[in-house]
Amino acid sequence: MFGSQKLMAFVAVRDLGRARDFYRDSLGLGLVGQDEFALVFDAGGTMLRVVRVEEPVSAQYTVLGWEVKDIIQAAESLRKAKISLERYPGIEQDQLGIWKSPSGARVAWFKDPDGNTLSITQF
Repeated sequence: MFGSQKLMAFVAVRDLGRARDFYRDSLGLGLVGQDEFALVFDAGGTMLRVVRVEEPVSAQYTVLGWEVKDIIQAAESLRKAKISLERYPGIEQDQLGIWKSPSGARVAWFKDPDGNTLSITQF
């Protein structure tokens, strides 16, 4: 039914101004629109709606992720933007915070200002 339809992604935040600065300025997403309820970004052709809610609940898993060509470069770019990669007990991560999955994919996680878990992955 929806296999040929464009996907939209949503993430909930408390403060749209802080989220705009993070997603636009720190991550480099193009801001397409903004109103009192949401920010709309172009995330590589996918519409990302960053929606204002009173009490966002931070999931304990990844809510948004980006496939990157060079995870080391992406991780270093995040570090330069003062975004720390998360470290998780029981997961062997390298000095940058990158984990190598059993399939060979390399993954790193970081958080937005509201505690949403985001990731970068190099397949």
